This record gives sequence, C-alpha cells and structure tokens, in this order.
Amino acid sequence: MSHWFHRNPIKATAPQKFDVKGCTTDGQALKLCGDLRQCRAQLLTILTSPSQSVADVVMAYTNYVSLLQGLLQACDERGGESKLRYFYMFRWSNSIIPDASVEQQDAMFELIHISINLALWYMKRAAFVASKDSISVDEAKEVHRCLRLAAGVFKEMQTNYTGRLLGETPKSTDVDSRVLVAYVNQCSAEAQEVTIAQAIERKHAPALISALANETAKLFIGADASLAKVEEVYVGKWRRYLQLKGAIYEACAYCYCGENLLAQDKCGEAIKALQEANKAFDSSLELCKEYAKAKGVGSTVKPEQHIFFRNLRARVDRTLEKCERENGMIYHQKVPDVPPELEMKATFGLVSPETFTLPPLHPQWTPATYKAFDLGQIKRENKNNGWAKKGGSLPRVEEEPIPFSKGMESTSSGCSIQ
Repeated sequence: MSHWFHRNPIKATAPQKFDVKGCTTDGQALKLCGDLRQCRAQLLTILTSPSQSVADVVMAYTNYVSLLQGLLQACDERGGESKLRYFYMFRWSNSIIPDASVEQQDAMFELIHISINLALWYMKRAAFVASKDSISVDEAKEVHRCLRLAAGVFKEMQTNYTGRLLGETPKSTDVDSRVLVAYVNQCSAEAQEVTIAQAIERKHAPALISALANETAKLFIGADASLAKVEEVYVGKWRRYLQLKGAIYEACAYCYCGENLLAQDKCGEAIKALQEANKAFDSSLELCKEYAKAKGVGSTVKPEQHIFFRNLRARVDRTLEKCERENGMIYHQKVPDVPPELEMKATFGLVSPETFTLPPLHPQWTPATYKAFDLGQIKRENKNNGWAKKGGSLPRVEEEPIPFSKGMESTSSGCSIQ
C-alpha cells in the first residue's frame, strides 16, 4: 500500500567529530568520543534504509543514544545536568524544510532530532513493509506496530523533551509542537487504517467499521488542523494528504453507517448516510487532484489509484442503489434532511502511541571518565548558550526508495493478509 502513505524526508545533519578540543588526554575518554562519532555515523546510515530490520535500527539507536546520554546527565555523585551538554554544536535540517537547517550548541537538541529521525524511519518502514502486493499477518502486525512506535517517539519528544531546549522553540521546524502533534495523529490514524483493513477483510459488523473509520477521519483532520498555522509553502502538500485521508474515512464511515442502518430497516436514514458518503468521496477526489499539484516536501503518492479507494466508491454506489430500490419497493421512508450521527467512539481497534523510553546511560560513562573531561577555559567558548540559530543548507539524505504497489485487486480493503 505504498501508494497510500505520504512520507516526509529523513532529516539531514552536519557531521560531528566529537573532537575533545584539548579538554582531556584520558584514553578512555578519547575512546568514548571515538565511539560516539562512529555510532552516530552508523545510525545515520542505517536510517536511510527502510529495508533494514527494526531490531537492527533499534540496536544502532540504542548504541548511540546511550553514549549521548553522558552529554546530558552528569556521571558523578552529584548527578544533575552534564557539564558537557553545551560542549558540541549540532546542525540539523527539518523534515518539512529539508533545504534549511538549524544549529544549536546543545546535546538535548541532538537527542531530539536523532529521535525524530528514528520516528520518521518507523513511518518509512511501515510503508516499505506494506508496499508488497501480499503481506502476512506478521507483516501486517509490523506495519501496525511501527506506526504506533513512531507515534510514541513523536509524542515523547513533544511532551517531555522539546520544552527543555533553551530559548524560544523555532517555528515551522520539527521541534514545533504543532508539527509533532500532526505526526502523532497521522501515525495513529494510519495504524488504525491497518485495523480497518483487517476488519473489512474479516467482515466485522458495519457499525464497528463505521466507528473506526470515523475515529480515523478525526485523527487525520486533527493532524491537518495542527498544521493550520504553519507556513503553507512548507506543509501544503502534507496537509492535502491529511485532508484527503480525512475525507476518505469520512466517506467510509458514512458508507458502513448506511449499511448498518439498512440492516435495522432504517432505509431512509441509510440513504441519507450514503448520500453523505458520496459527498465526502467527491471531496476526496478533488483533494487528490490538489495534492498532486501542491507544493511541499515528501513523496507524491496516488491514493486514487489504490484498490481500497476504488472499491469504496463502488461500495457506496452499490449500497445507495440498493437502498433507493428497496425504499421505493418496500420501506417508503422519507429521507431526512440531516445525516445520521456517526458513532463517536469505537468499541474496539482504537490505537494509542506505544510508550517510548530512552536507553539508559552507557556503562562506558564512569565517574572517572566523566571527571577526565576538564573543560577549563574551553567552557568559555560556548558563545550561544544553547540557543538555536539558522544554519546553512545541508545536502539532502539519499534514501532507499520505497516500491509502489496498487494493492490486491481481489480484496475489498486493498490488503491481502495471508
């Protein structure tokens, strides 16, 4: 289903040598800085490839961030903030503005951005696994879990870490809470898409599918609303994607609501629900056109070509025709002016972000090694006190492409789970 998932690019960063700048000659301290440099480079490389396994990426992230923790927390008896937090300058691009960068002399800045890159990789991994024409149950579970993991990382950074940066948070960047909330909602919504696909394939009750689709539409709409005041030039394409997904799942919710009402012999209300489904579907078609033309970063996908999209329109038309025919022959019910209320809360299948915790401090950070870093006069070289400022452009990351698939023609949801 890679034609189904819009993805923003992996973030670029300037090289970091972790030069000790003469503050230590201790062998263990020098080795630690060398390991930081090597683990960072390895992690950045592996994050460009969505075909890598989750286990390998988690290991690479853990290896680096556990070492990075020594730049954030003191490793002596006093504890508290590390004396090395503001020692190194880091520069990162942003997923919504890849040609611009922000730099900050703060290890917290590095932790947040490398973690956001991990979350972006989880999103790419989910799209990569879902791109095949036929996926196993275990692969479907991996797609679902990767999206929940991504949501958990974004949420953790937004809730507990971005507020610890010094100075005002740069707007329209990846540390902007509006951007992070949009990512959390998008990932949660896309995980629920997997649940809906399985519910359709397993022929669950229309009321359950309608409620899940309604909740999913609200998540996409909420993600779009979070970006409403971010500059359109940066997020225009992303917003059109979120809007069209919201419209698709609104159509899906009304379609299955109509089926449920028809099963209850409420044919007039069913017709109105299906008419609303048609309106939402027409809106999604227009938004697909706008999305294709919109400016902004990210992969350009073609949801209107996906089998789920095409099957949904056919299902709406087929069910509406059936309702109108039976209403004319059997029920003779008036079609109300107001559409029926959609189920506000699904009973099953709702997704929450998976709890994310940082790896603990690496055992290489001992009190003796920490003490060996003697900043002395070097401490006075910290001129920006951790405040963020604009940096120059960085080369874009060369990512392994995600293959495209239109989904299985023989399924209702566009998913074939074997």
